[in-house]
Amino acid sequence: MVAGREVTYKSPLHEMTETTPTRLWNDSADIDELKYSIENGAVGATCNPVIAVTILKKRIAEWRPRIEAFLGEMPAATEDQVGWKLVEEMSVKAAKLLEPAFAAHRGRLAKNMIVKIPATKAGIVAIEEVTYRGVSINATVSFTLPQCIAVAEAVERGLSRREAEGKAIESMGPVCTIMVGRLDDWLKVLLEKREISVDPGHLEWAGVAVFKKTYGIFRERGYRLRLLSAAFRNHMHWSELIGADAVISPPYAWQRRFNASDIEVRSRIDDPVNPDVVEQLLAHFPDFRRAYSEDGLATGDFDSYPPTVRTLRQFVAACTDLDGLVRDVMLPDPA
Repeated sequence: MVAGREVTYKSPLHEMTETTPTRLWNDSADIDELKYSIENGAVGATCNPVIAVTILKKRIAEWRPRIEAFLGEMPAATEDQVGWKLVEEMSVKAAKLLEPAFAAHRGRLAKNMIVKIPATKAGIVAIEEVTYRGVSINATVSFTLPQCIAVAEAVERGLSRREAEGKAIESMGPVCTIMVGRLDDWLKVLLEKREISVDPGHLEWAGVAVFKKTYGIFRERGYRLRLLSAAFRNHMHWSELIGADAVISPPYAWQRRFNASDIEVRSRIDDPVNPDVVEQLLAHFPDFRRAYSEDGLATGDFDSYPPTVRTLRQFVAACTDLDGLVRDVMLPDPA
């Protein structure tokens, strides 16, 4: 009570969504986790093969009957086809929970479903084309300023083509992900593998530095898509981005951490990363320089950039795991 009136506590994440332009999405389509996130102001959710497999393994008792039903409905289907039907159903259920947010924002968050396309050489071409066709995209497997610029330009071309033909774009809400923590992860691998000596704390700022620089350029040029921060490894991947007209997409565990913290909710997006930290990263890590410089990577180099390779390999492995889950139901252990 304060001065005779009741004060309702708002979590740090909820306070952020109510007092700043920064939006919260849940990095999972798990229904219980998404409900918690919505209670804290979330208006969106993301998913990928790794997340989907994690949910299915955790809730296999719930999903086994659905796998059996799909196998009965599609007797000629492969494990892969059944697996992606599961991902589709999982995503639709999550989207249903988010329909009120979609309506409240007049569709600006996406057409309630948004399609992930990797920021690879082929992906950039696809992003322009599907944007032209009216599909909102989330460019994923993205870690660098050059990738984000390529995505933004592709989206602009797609939107301009639609506008030239008098087609609507008002309900479209494209986003471009920066997997900030995965860039940090790669630099930490390099620190261990090569003769590099820098303050290890500097590596916690690499993704943040790329995000802030990219956000500044997006704001200057007026690109019509939002940035999204993903792959959380420390609180700066949230706290340093507060105030941006952007999306943060932490998984459930990190949302709990943020809400349990005493970190002040205030705008920091325009606070520069310590120049000494940036200079050290630029001097010792060519792959950071490639991520931080607008001309650091050509589009043809996106596919071979190490964090891209590492992430795509992980996603492919998750797809294999997804096939295995379906196969276990198709061919149960006779023992």
